[in-house]
Amino acid sequence: MKLDEFISPQERTLLVNAIKEAEKMTSGEIRVHIEPNCGKNVIARAIKVFKKLKMNKTALRNGVLIYVAYESKQFSIIGDKGINEVVPEDFWNSISEKIHHSFSSGNIVEGFEVAIKEAGKKLSEFFPYSEDDINEQSDEISIG
Repeated sequence: MKLDEFISPQERTLLVNAIKEAEKMTSGEIRVHIEPNCGKNVIARAIKVFKKLKMNKTALRNGVLIYVAYESKQFSIIGDKGINEVVPEDFWNSISEKIHHSFSSGNIVEGFEVAIKEAGKKLSEFFPYSEDDINEQSDEISIG
């Protein structure tokens, strides 16, 4: 399957706009990374991408990566140290369940949007937006 069959350029633009909207409420950083395959361990691959994108270098360590390997049919959500220290234990699992439900129903964009909005909402509780906030990460979707 090609990337555009999984999610079209227009749909990717919708997701970039969702990221921008979510980040209006928080100093946190949300990224989406999409690639065909992840190998045997989706979490290990997501962590590797997280570091490659330098998401662990944000000032408040409050980056969130939504990682999807569409041919492998796997995904993971990785939060950095700052956000992981403050969210409830089951927070990432809760978002994962919602994504899984949407993806399983063929609602790919909805799955991403739910994850972006939920991450943004939770980030805003602990890392609210401030006037001097700097966008430390690109809002564009990275493609592997």
